[in-house]
This record gives sequence, structure tokens and C-alpha cells, in this order.
Amino acid sequence: MILLTMVARVADGLPLAASVQEDEQSERDLQQYQSQAKQLCRKLDAQSPERCTLEAGDMNFHLLISQGVCYLSLCEASFPRKMAFAYLEDLSNEFYDQYGRRIPTVTRPYSFIEFDTYIQKVKKSYVDSRARRTLSSVNTELQDIQRIMVGNIEEVLQRGEALSAICTKASNLSNMAEKYHKDAKYLNTRSTYAKFAAVAVLFVTLIFYVRFWWL
Repeated sequence: MILLTMVARVADGLPLAASVQEDEQSERDLQQYQSQAKQLCRKLDAQSPERCTLEAGDMNFHLLISQGVCYLSLCEASFPRKMAFAYLEDLSNEFYDQYGRRIPTVTRPYSFIEFDTYIQKVKKSYVDSRARRTLSSVNTELQDIQRIMVGNIEEVLQRGEALSAICTKASNLSNMAEKYHKDAKYLNTRSTYAKFAAVAVLFVTLIFYVRFWWL
């Protein structure tokens, strides 16, 4: 489920639009996450990754940066990342079509709060189970989901580390894991060749032994 959506300007973290759960109980429970989302948007810079997922307990923050604007969603951890980023892609296309020229000039927070109407409509289509199955099958243009960097919200907010630094660490870990996988595959291949070589040597030795014995 998509619980919170926020649109903010990357240059200064100014919130441009937002949408939260409509019922009072959910909105009250989301106040902490809303605060984290605002802090996160203020930490963005030119080096921030275009796509990033930050884990927050049993929730995930998903971020998409496009044309100088950050599109952020808070989803339950069980919500597919592919769907979350497809949802953000949808919002980014529509938002820029409507407000692209005005984004650099506004100074008032939530200047485009009316965009909530579109957010609510799109969110329903992604939450609906039947629609999710359809969208999952047709959304083939999204980047490889495995290459989206994953970090932790606490590392960014409590330790004060830059989002770009967190994702660089995640990227390095991913590269190390990939290198380890390649090295392990190489060693396994060498081990297999060594076994075949040993069998071949034994077989040749046996042939020479038999020929020598019979001659």
C-alpha cells in the first residue's frame, strides 16, 4: 500500500505537493514519516541518486529524481519496488507536464497542492490488485529494479550522512558482491576443470599401464 506521497524541489527541498491517507487514524500514525520525508527532501543535492530506496522498519521510502524534482513515496515493505517506481514515474510525467515552467519560480510551500487530486487517482490504480497485475506486466521501460540503490533512513537522518554517500556505500557493496560472485564462479570453473584433468590423467595412466602390462 502507498501511504504517503511527496513532491519537492531538489535545489532547496521546498515541498511542492503532497498526499497522505485520508482516514484520521492513518494520518495520525504517519506524522513521524511525514517529518522524515521533509528532512530527507532537505538533504537532497546534485549528487543524489536518481532512484533510491531507504528502509524504515516495516516501511520503505522510494525516491525518484527527475528534472530537478524529487518524487517520494512511503510504502509498506511488502509493496513491490517495481510498482512503487512505476507509480513515481507516472507522477513525474504528469507533474512536469502541468507545472514544469513554474517549478523554479515558486516560493510558497505546497504551491501545487491541487496535484493531490491526480495523486489520489493514480494511487488507487496502483493499489487495486487487478490493476497492479496489469501494470506489472506492461511496465517494461523501468530500469532494472535490482540496480536501484537501497539504504537505511536512520543513516541519512540521525547520522547526518548525505543520501549520495549512503547510496555510494550501497553501490560499493553491490559491486563487491558481484565481484565475489564472479570470483566464486571462476573458482568453481577452475575446480571443475581440475577434476576433469585429474580424471584424464588417471585414464591416460591406466591406458599406459594396461598396454605395458600386456606387452
